[in-house]
Amino acid sequence: MTIMKVPNLNRRRFVTGSAATVATVAASLHQRYSLAEEAAQKSGVAGAVNHSACKWCYPKVTLDELCEAGKEFGLRSVELLGPEDFATIKKHGMHIAMVGFPSAPGTVDGKKVKIGSIGHAFNRLENHDTLVEIYEPQLKAAKEAGYDNVICFSGNRRGLDDEAGLENCAKGLQRLMPLCEKLGVTMSMELLNSKVNHKDYQCDYSDWGVALCEKVGSERFKLLYDIYHMQIMEGDVIATIRKNHQYFSHYHTGGVPGRHEIDETQELYYPAIIRAIVDTGYKGWLGQEFQPAREDKIASLKQGIEICTV
Repeated sequence: MTIMKVPNLNRRRFVTGSAATVATVAASLHQRYSLAEEAAQKSGVAGAVNHSACKWCYPKVTLDELCEAGKEFGLRSVELLGPEDFATIKKHGMHIAMVGFPSAPGTVDGKKVKIGSIGHAFNRLENHDTLVEIYEPQLKAAKEAGYDNVICFSGNRRGLDDEAGLENCAKGLQRLMPLCEKLGVTMSMELLNSKVNHKDYQCDYSDWGVALCEKVGSERFKLLYDIYHMQIMEGDVIATIRKNHQYFSHYHTGGVPGRHEIDETQELYYPAIIRAIVDTGYKGWLGQEFQPAREDKIASLKQGIEICTV
């Protein structure tokens, strides 16, 4: 029997081959996004999503600069802004797809906090009077400026079980629903992850948020479905969107892990997710809420919008 001698694979050849493989995979992923965009164009649903961006992700870019640059590649809204920014947005002919939250000083366990913020909001009965007091003018200001969506939060658990937290949130929100219905303005509670970014946050699963929508019982209360946060907490993003889209008034993006660019450097395939959103009949806004890791932050935003243009 003749034994065939297998040549050794030396280190240089291995490294060269590995680099070539990585380059091939990267090119394949890039082509996958390009083909998805091309297919979306041919399918007749191109441009079905209205594009927005969250200002807080660009701390070194002024609001004027973001508006001017963004308009060149399809950005039509900058969000999570308050009344103090309305004039600047109007000047640029832009929109605010999601108005930011109001807040008021408070004290919890001897520490100064902001009532209305992510950690201190509707799941505590003692916050409700303050929340009604600060949300009423925020809702009216949004309506007067032509904006119809205002963000809100549950607050952190701090030992409060989910059933009690849901009941408390519903009681507080129901106090504001008559005004929301009169104005035609929606309050949207954001779904956030409690594993990485917002430890102990209560509205951290879509099922809990949906149950709250049903408890509040008004079309003027819905959820802000943050794709990044819910991928971390529960995954199954497309199936969740298909199942519960009627409760979602707005969507946010972000790369997982890290909350950076939404391209092939992370695990989510955004063209398919956005097409699933469009397939539900959604005509609203998509907010880019990732923190660019690259030096050219505006180029990353442009790329994100291109990826989500389906």
